[in-house]
Amino acid sequence: MIDTTTPKGRILAAALALAAERSWREISLADIAEKAGVALVELKASFDSKAEMLAAFSGLVDDEMLRRAPRRTSDQSTRDALFEVIMSRFDTLGPYRAALKSIAGSGFADIAHLRAVMNAQHWMLAAAGVNTDGPAGVARAAGLATVYASVFRTWLDDEDPGFARTMAALDRRLRRGESALNRMDEVCSGAQRLASAILPSIFGRRAKPQPQPEAPAPTPPAT
Repeated sequence: MIDTTTPKGRILAAALALAAERSWREISLADIAEKAGVALVELKASFDSKAEMLAAFSGLVDDEMLRRAPRRTSDQSTRDALFEVIMSRFDTLGPYRAALKSIAGSGFADIAHLRAVMNAQHWMLAAAGVNTDGPAGVARAAGLATVYASVFRTWLDDEDPGFARTMAALDRRLRRGESALNRMDEVCSGAQRLASAILPSIFGRRAKPQPQPEAPAPTPPAT
């Protein structure tokens, strides 16, 4: 998944390898550059921070997950489709679990990393055939983020080869979130209908024409 023939790939691979060995918080940019075999100035050309590295890694995971996730069938429920997509993501993350455990334990995420996390929710929903447009899509992504974050912690500590604990936790959280998602869709649908009814009357009303002043009578020519 990580192309180590490129400088960016070598830097990402080095960062994750170091995270698997020790605390992510203690790893410096200089440590990563040394591990990757590049000068610090070369690292700077690719990434400004460790958070940017995590965001880039998350994007690669999105790509691989979308390649692996099975296509949703016409008779498959949203919950079952999301279950398969999220498990595909965990399968993709499997080789990096030790590193991710260190990173998760650091307890810090900046805007670049948080944006990548939310983007991942968007692509998981899209892979499951769920509409992500508009305010309802944003709410769905936020809801899935809470589900994913909870199950992700279970996955990090699940030593069962078949990830039985992870699958049970994911199924439980998706079932709980399904009813909340349905309620949210009803609220958003009602809000959209209300907006469709009100906005045209506000913005579609034509302004009344203002009376124009009469032109002054022409001055008679001097005789």
